[in-house]
Amino acid sequence: MDSPAQPERTPNGRYIVVKGRKWRATDPEIPEDVAARLRRHLMAARRAVAASRRKDDTAAEKRARSRVHTAKVALGERGTPWWEESLTERRRRWEDGVGELDADQPL
Repeated sequence: MDSPAQPERTPNGRYIVVKGRKWRATDPEIPEDVAARLRRHLMAARRAVAASRRKDDTAAEKRARSRVHTAKVALGERGTPWWEESLTERRRRWEDGVGELDADQPL
C-alpha cells in the first residue's frame, strides 16, 4: 500500500490518482535534485499567483501563471507526454525549464 506521501499510481506509472482523479505523473527520469528545484519553483509561482490575486494585480498573476506552466512542463506534467519523448528530449525539457525559471526567479 502507498504511503500518504506517495500518491497512488496507475499500473503504467504515467499518472497519479488523487481522490479518484488521474493527473500526469512527474517524469521519473528527472534527477531528484532537479525535480526538487522545479517543485520549489512551482510552489513559489503558485504562491505568487495567490498573492497577485489578493492584490488584484492581473499582470503579476499572468507572469506567475506562466511560471507555474513552465515548471509543470519541465516536470513533464504538461505539454508532450514524457513517455512519448526520447531521453534526450526529456533532458532538454527539464534543463530548459530550470534555466528559464532560475533566470526569472532565482531560488
